[in-house]
Amino acid sequence: MRLTMFDPAPIGVVFTRGPEHRLAYTNAVYRQTFGDRPLGRPLRRTFPDLAQSGYFDIFDRVLATGEAEVLTAVPIDLDFADSSREETRYFTFSVSRATVSDGSRGVLGVVVETTEQVTAARRIRVLSEERRRALLRYRSLVRAGSEMVWVTGPEGGVTEPSPGWQRVTGQSWEEFRGDGWIDAIHPDDRAAVVERWSRALREVQPRFTHGYRLRLATGGYRHFAVDAAPVRDGDRVIEWIGTCRDVEQEWQDARREKLLARATAVTADTARPDEMLAALTAVIVPELADSCTSYLLPQALHRTPGTALAAERVAAVPRQGPPGPPPHQAEHLRPDSALVRAADRRRPVHAAFRPGSPPPDITPTGTEPWLAPDANSVVLLPVVVDGTTAALVVACVNGDRPPLGASEISLLQSLLERAHTPLRNALEYQRTRQVALALQHSLLTEPPDVPGLGIAVRYRPSSSAAEVGGDWYDSFVLRDDAAVLTVGDVAGHDLPAAVTMSQLRNMLRGLALDREEPTGEILRRLDASVQTLYHECTATCVLARIERPAPGLLQLQYSAAGHPPPLLVEADGTAHFLDEGRSPMLGLLPDPRHITAVHPLPPGSTLLLYTDGLVERRNEDLTDGLDRLRRHASTAARRPLESFCDELLAGMLTADNDDDTALVALRLSVA
Repeated sequence: MRLTMFDPAPIGVVFTRGPEHRLAYTNAVYRQTFGDRPLGRPLRRTFPDLAQSGYFDIFDRVLATGEAEVLTAVPIDLDFADSSREETRYFTFSVSRATVSDGSRGVLGVVVETTEQVTAARRIRVLSEERRRALLRYRSLVRAGSEMVWVTGPEGGVTEPSPGWQRVTGQSWEEFRGDGWIDAIHPDDRAAVVERWSRALREVQPRFTHGYRLRLATGGYRHFAVDAAPVRDGDRVIEWIGTCRDVEQEWQDARREKLLARATAVTADTARPDEMLAALTAVIVPELADSCTSYLLPQALHRTPGTALAAERVAAVPRQGPPGPPPHQAEHLRPDSALVRAADRRRPVHAAFRPGSPPPDITPTGTEPWLAPDANSVVLLPVVVDGTTAALVVACVNGDRPPLGASEISLLQSLLERAHTPLRNALEYQRTRQVALALQHSLLTEPPDVPGLGIAVRYRPSSSAAEVGGDWYDSFVLRDDAAVLTVGDVAGHDLPAAVTMSQLRNMLRGLALDREEPTGEILRRLDASVQTLYHECTATCVLARIERPAPGLLQLQYSAAGHPPPLLVEADGTAHFLDEGRSPMLGLLPDPRHITAVHPLPPGSTLLLYTDGLVERRNEDLTDGLDRLRRHASTAARRPLESFCDELLAGMLTADNDDDTALVALRLSVA
């Protein structure tokens, strides 16, 4: 409301700001009556000559409660501007709380002098007429503003045309009058509006406020705030007057803040991207959409654009009806799918359409239907992290609900930004894992051909996608024709562990080739190198050397640094562990000493070196795993060497093994 619109008013108008009621505005009629009082001062200081100080209390009450007060034919004792002496005059005041165009709140007073009309015979009639005229003038001034103004009878039916209402809704006077205005309210809001309005009329509430969606003449709906109050003549309500104010942007801002706060709350303790997307999907439905499905793209880093897309559905939430499909299901999307198009373009694909009639490029022929039969809009949102589409979210709206638009898409994107950090971590892990696996596989060489010996190797990565181990194996032949076998494990399950593993494996190979010395001495030198070059690194290792001390005889020279002991399985199935060569793990003691043990190798026997992933299980003692390995190896002793290794892995590893496994098996020919 702009105060300057009261300048030509034929009645006195005054406006004060704040709890001290500092005088902020007076129009010409007011100044002619009460004098040109200085602006900016509190009302009590501005009128020190006012005898009736109780009038100031009215301003306090109106500002505090928001309830307007009307004083009819009240006396004022004052030095008036157009009089040479103090005198008593009579005025009718209408005092109400108001907000002006700059956003400040205060008290607006409308003043009509009624001195001449105060007579014994005509007092009631004159005062009633003056109050009616003051209200009509005030109503005309309000109508000049930007809000819609409407008037109803005491029972609620609209009694006067409203140009503002007709301009916004397109309703004619005949359509608007009486209770016709209800037809312009959104169907989902009508029941609440009618119930609240009926109660206000029945209880004669001092103020009626409500919010609803109003159908626009241009199509669609916007949010409006209603503010109304009864007009009284004594104890009798003669009519209601109210305004409707467009609050769409305020509603959008409030909804945005509410949903973002809720998204922050439900994802506060969530780090996994699938759980994060599932939590956000539950926020989106039903506030923004009638259904929402979220997908992770596990092959995002190494997929060629335009090809089929492998997606993992992590959440599917409908607003009503049967539950969506179960999470953690793989889906293979064709190259012509709209989802693939959104992922490749890295920008939203949006379509609004007549309910039940989606465009062909959204659901290509031959694909399984995924939109509700009465869907009217859909948005396919790629979640792009560092230039890579890491996830996809599909939101749909059905029936006569307003279709998804630009504001909803913007809000959806803001909500999904919460998932960027866990998705970025997942992508970074994928990159790291790719490098580590490539490094590991580059070191997993084929065993050498050694006359009279069979050598088989196996490597099984962890079933957990969250870890890359530091396990290694190696086998090679020295210059003196001795065969060397080794397995080891560097502490850690990440790229640094894999890199350290590769360096230790190559260092051990070099040390073994450099000198023909006992295995314990080689591990001592490797241990010293680890402690010098790799601070705070620990590793376990078994180093075995297969020698021919005499024609037709083979023996094992070995050392085990903190590693599970080698297993020797004789031709008849007798199996036992070799633990004479035990020493502390690498990187543990400042002055390392590693034992070299020697053991004969009978013809037809099998020697097995392995990492702890083969025998360790959670919540189980290691001895149980070693006993299980011994039994499986004994049972498979007569199987060919390759089958022997495969049966051990099948019998020992579980579907959820959470550690890498490496093994080297040596089989001696039968004499």
